[in-house]
Amino acid sequence: MHKLPSSRRLAHALTATAAAALAALAAPAQALNPNSTSVQMFEWSWPDIATECTQWLGPKGFGGVQISPPHASKNANGWWGVYQPVNYVNLTSRMGTPAQLQSMINSCHAAGVRVYADIVVNQMADGSGTATDGSTWNAATLSYPFFSASDFHANCSINGSDYDTPAGRSNVQNCRLGGLPDLATESSYVQGQIANYLKALLAMGIDGFRIDAAKHMPASAWTAIMSNVKAAYPKTLQGEPIWVTQEIINDGEVDRPSYFPIGTLNEFQFTSAMRDVFRNNNGLNLASIPSVMGTWGNWGGSWGFIQPQNATVFITNWDTERNGGSLNINNAAGNDGANQRYTLANIFMLAQGYGESQLYSGFKFSNTDADRPTASPYSGGVPQINVVWDFAHRWTPLANMVGFRNAAIGQAQQNWIVGNNGNQVAFSRGNVGFVALNNSGSAWTRTFATGLAAGTYCNVINGTKNAAGTGCTADSVTVDASGNASFTVPANNSGGNPAVAIYTGQKTSSGGGTGNCAVTFTIANANTVVGQNLRVVGSVSGLGSWAPASGFALTIQGSGANVPWTGTVNLPAGTAIQYKYVKWNGSTAVWESNQATGSGNREFTSCASGATQSRSDGNFKF
Repeated sequence: MHKLPSSRRLAHALTATAAAALAALAAPAQALNPNSTSVQMFEWSWPDIATECTQWLGPKGFGGVQISPPHASKNANGWWGVYQPVNYVNLTSRMGTPAQLQSMINSCHAAGVRVYADIVVNQMADGSGTATDGSTWNAATLSYPFFSASDFHANCSINGSDYDTPAGRSNVQNCRLGGLPDLATESSYVQGQIANYLKALLAMGIDGFRIDAAKHMPASAWTAIMSNVKAAYPKTLQGEPIWVTQEIINDGEVDRPSYFPIGTLNEFQFTSAMRDVFRNNNGLNLASIPSVMGTWGNWGGSWGFIQPQNATVFITNWDTERNGGSLNINNAAGNDGANQRYTLANIFMLAQGYGESQLYSGFKFSNTDADRPTASPYSGGVPQINVVWDFAHRWTPLANMVGFRNAAIGQAQQNWIVGNNGNQVAFSRGNVGFVALNNSGSAWTRTFATGLAAGTYCNVINGTKNAAGTGCTADSVTVDASGNASFTVPANNSGGNPAVAIYTGQKTSSGGGTGNCAVTFTIANANTVVGQNLRVVGSVSGLGSWAPASGFALTIQGSGANVPWTGTVNLPAGTAIQYKYVKWNGSTAVWESNQATGSGNREFTSCASGATQSRSDGNFKF
């Protein structure tokens, strides 16, 4: 639920011809990063997001960027103006023009990053005036481009008690949220206009949607809307299912499971839990996390978390950092950045395996109604980190943990360790990654069971491997033959980063390791065409850490579309590895099972140091 101030019949202008023209402008399908982590870029302009996709988000492995609403909206002296739509047809917004939006989408796709649009269709703008695209409206007469009075619910108010009573549920869905005119989303005409808006965005290459105020609209309405949309776009232009997540804050009467078929839900329980355990509210601490949210394969806990396949999680968003619902870094009152709680919570989110994760990147404020900064995020092309824009997605611990999360896809949380005071915890993700967090004022020194193979690993909280791969740009951790490592996690008042995180993709090639296993991969019947080759892409750096452009290239054994491909590559010994075969032409990836990672991954544990191993995998999985 977002901040709100107190205070026709005409066919959709985007015709099929116009939609086709927009689709022609969109870039062809690109190889995309794993989609386990996205970032909310709150009120960043389209050209600035394009720059950030190219310079940072793509290279660091982000799977998606969530942009602010692209519709024409009320011009307002406050960030909330973009949540008061006026026109869904002319996509001239506060963030840029339609041409800039298209260019940004193309740039992000070229960098391997999906683009998700925030969709606001529950309500329209109050007052009257001229919108960002030049169109006009009048809320008193319910006059908006392509909508008239008959497309709205009657004027009534939502009371606080409505959220907790069966009788109030109708008011929640049919009355005015914050006094804003409420669209009748059960109307077939209104549904058609919304569907046309989504299809216009998909035609430009948008990969998915965040549905604002979803619980204020019936799940049946959104089921009908998405059926309409998917009839025209069963997949995105990138060949993937349409990503959808929904803003639904849990209350006594909302029927969350009825929204599951539409897409994931923003699990605000996670946001609240992270606030409370890292602030030690109500007797909670980090050791309380398993009881609050459940454990791997047994999710739910005492707070009733939904299952991870239905959840998108974040530490904060633009609403919660302003209304006290979460940890925050940008509000001058109650800042959680100075004492490292915010950083630690985000590290935990990226390290654990529950739900899809979203980082948040916003701007500094003292007045919760303050508009976005007038200053650009860059000066002479150089990012101005923690000046007026926070650039949290560029903070070293958070940015490097995106690679950790990508590598750990599908790996169980294991080896849960709790320190003496309950504010120190550590755990592993299968045989791929290990993290230790210290939310106390005392350093934490001990021997940890990491679950990783022996070797030297860079602590990605502070740095990564050097260019040669032989050492680390910051500190490292040595794991012995038993999978144990002894080190100190700094206190959270020490001035350093009070966490340690290591994973297989950041294992160095020098000293302390078990060496390499020579693995020969063989696959046939890939039905390749001229210009395509075959690569093995997987969870370790030798297989590209899930990036097709960096995967291991095989050699064709003869000529023809379906002859075998084979090749031998040195991989870390004694390591659990997941992988897929990918057809690659230098810019476009065709994955086995039509999915980048997750369903259908092949997996094995590599052989001992100095040994050899063969993976004769039969046929390419279509």
